[in-house]
Amino acid sequence: MIKKIVIAIVCMASVGMYAQNGTVSPYSFFGIGELRTSSTVENQMMGHIGVYADSIHLNLQNPAAYGKLGLEVMDREGLVAYTAGLSYKQFRLKSFEEEQSSTATTLDYLSLGFSLGKGLGMGFGIMPYSSMGYNFVEQRSSRGQALTNIFSGEGDLSKVYYSIGYEIIKDLSLGVTVNYNYGTLSNERLQQIEDVQFGTFDRRSSQINGFDFNYALLYTPSIKEDYTLHTSVRVNTQGNLVSKNRRNLGSFSVATGGNIENIDVNLDANNLRNTEFKIPTTTTLGLGYGKDYKWFLGAEYSFQGLSSFENPFLGTDNIVYKDASSLALGGFYTPDANSFNSYLKRVTYRAGLRLDRTGMVVNDVDINNFGITFGLGLPLGRSFSNLNLGFELGRRGTTRANLIEESYFKVNVGLSLNDRWFQKRKIN
Repeated sequence: MIKKIVIAIVCMASVGMYAQNGTVSPYSFFGIGELRTSSTVENQMMGHIGVYADSIHLNLQNPAAYGKLGLEVMDREGLVAYTAGLSYKQFRLKSFEEEQSSTATTLDYLSLGFSLGKGLGMGFGIMPYSSMGYNFVEQRSSRGQALTNIFSGEGDLSKVYYSIGYEIIKDLSLGVTVNYNYGTLSNERLQQIEDVQFGTFDRRSSQINGFDFNYALLYTPSIKEDYTLHTSVRVNTQGNLVSKNRRNLGSFSVATGGNIENIDVNLDANNLRNTEFKIPTTTTLGLGYGKDYKWFLGAEYSFQGLSSFENPFLGTDNIVYKDASSLALGGFYTPDANSFNSYLKRVTYRAGLRLDRTGMVVNDVDINNFGITFGLGLPLGRSFSNLNLGFELGRRGTTRANLIEESYFKVNVGLSLNDRWFQKRKIN
């Protein structure tokens, strides 16, 4: 059993290391990059909602769900669930004048969860927290000459987490997740003036780390036989991140691209060598209803006081932040989970949609995101394991005010595998 787990982890991690290319979104220019989803493929395909929990799937958004892990299968304990997800994303970037396409492939999560006894479960894993990956050009006139600014950035923040959940009384579970976030973000601006031999550069890098916590309450009472009400409250506490910064200014040859002068800026003089910035608290309320192992429909609303966010070192002039919010709807349908005659009847069909008010206001325009999700959960044999395929269509931003409209198509592949990680001896 352990050998199987190790092989699965090594294979998925190896693929991820060589596939990572977090984002090509121009909106990753702002803040700490594009924040990544923290949900499994199953939850992503239901509009990214995390209110639903069962006894065989990991719910990475809702630590209270670990209290239900293994409750209705095997011997109520000894269940191990390991899950991994990959995604491939196509971008179409459109301005008022032109259009371009690009792609990104990532390892989205690698996680393990264990049932430790009746109503007690834990899990740990690794996943991206945010990604920066942009490259765009700004052209304007300065004193009658063409001035070109080339902006680029790259880097990822990752997080490792540990979660624990416990069912304190029947149908009521509490959970907590500890996240440690870390990584490096790099930004560069190159400036060139028409007919001038040399250009200038401004390069900045930040090594970032810090903790945040996610608390959750999950209440799932039975309304009548086989029907369950799902309610959830999640609070992702303020993330306190510390950034160790470096900045270089200099000039380069336009003809060769080689550096002419490179100055390491004394950031200590302006108290910018080590800075702190806070990711505001996010609160999520969830409500759903469904028939056990048959169908489910739910909704979630999240809100975040993003207006208090600032990063003095990576700050820009053309953006302000206001409070963010998100509304998501989603559900699933399984025709007959116990069917012996039809494989298609055992397939789980998922769908959802979401509307995000990101809180970013760029050039006085609100940047919003809308997405439609759908997918399939394909059983693997007669076990509780399954292969999950998902698809997402969405749009973010606008072409107004010299901005970029970003349309995307995302394909997700996830494995959710289940087995016993120990068995009690029946004969000594």
